[in-house]
Amino acid sequence: MPSTPEQPTAETVRRVLGARLPDGASVRPADEPPFTWWVGDKYVLRLAHDKAASTRRRRELRLRELVRPHVSVAVPTGVATGEWAPGLAYALDTRLPGASAQEREVTAAGEEDLAGLLAALRAVPVARAAQFGVPKVAPRSLERLRQQAGPAAQKLDDKGEFDAERLRQLTAQAVAQLGPQGEPVLVHHGLSGEHLIVTPDGHVAGALGWGDALIGDPAEDIACLAAAVGARAAVRSATLAGYGPRACLRGLWLGRCDAVVRLAEGLLGGAPAEPTALLRVRLERVWEPILLELVSEG
Repeated sequence: MPSTPEQPTAETVRRVLGARLPDGASVRPADEPPFTWWVGDKYVLRLAHDKAASTRRRRELRLRELVRPHVSVAVPTGVATGEWAPGLAYALDTRLPGASAQEREVTAAGEEDLAGLLAALRAVPVARAAQFGVPKVAPRSLERLRQQAGPAAQKLDDKGEFDAERLRQLTAQAVAQLGPQGEPVLVHHGLSGEHLIVTPDGHVAGALGWGDALIGDPAEDIACLAAAVGARAAVRSATLAGYGPRACLRGLWLGRCDAVVRLAEGLLGGAPAEPTALLRVRLERVWEPILLELVSEG
C-alpha cells in the first residue's frame, strides 16, 4: 500500500509553487490538517491527501469549466495544477472575494441567485459531466433514512436537544409520495454555508466545493441549502428554479433527517466530524416551518 504523505508545511507550499508564488505573498494553512493553504489574498492551494482526493481534484477542474458558461455565480478559476507528492495532485485556484453564508445572511436577492444556480445545474449536459468521471448515484431511500432518524431523534429528545414528535410528521404514507422526481441532473452535492460566497448586500456571488458533484437526485441540493440558508429560503429558491412541491418537500425531509442523525452522532458518537454548535444551527435551520407544509397539511 502507498505510504501516507507527511503533512505539508509552508516549505512544501513554496516548493510546489516555485516561480508561481507571487513576490512577497504569504502562505498560511486554511484548515487542519493543513492540506488547504491561502496564498497571499488572491489564491488558494489545495493539496490532495490520497489518490481518491487526487481524482476528485482533477475532475473538479474539468467540471468547473463545463459548468461555468451555465451559471451566473462565480466559480473558482484554476491557475495551476500538478503533483505535490508522487500520485497526489494539487490545484492552485483563484480565491473568490466575499464572506461565506455561515457569516452573512442570504437576502431575497440571494435566493434568486440560488434559484439561478439550481436551474443552471439542471441545464448542464449530464452526458458531458459523466465523460469527466462525475459518478451517477441512485437516489437515497427516504424511508430508510426515516428509520435511521427515528432512534436518533429519540436520543436527542432524551437529552433535551430535539422534540422527537416533530419527526413523526414524516409518515410512511408521506414518504411514499416523496419519491425521486424527474430525470437525474448534475448535483453540486456540497451547497453548504462554507461553499456559498455572499456579498454584503446578501447576494450569492459564488459557489465553491465542486469536488463531490454527482449525477442524481436534485433534492440533495435542496437538502444542503436548507441546512445552509434555512428551509424557507431553500424552498423558495427551489420553487423559483422550477421545482415542484414534491421535489421541495423531498429535499427538505432529506435535510431534516440528515440533520437529526448527524447531531445525534456528533453528541453521542464520540469525536464529532464537525463542531456540535454548527450541527445544532443546521438542525434549527432545516426545521424552520414553511408555508408549503401548512398548505400540504390543509
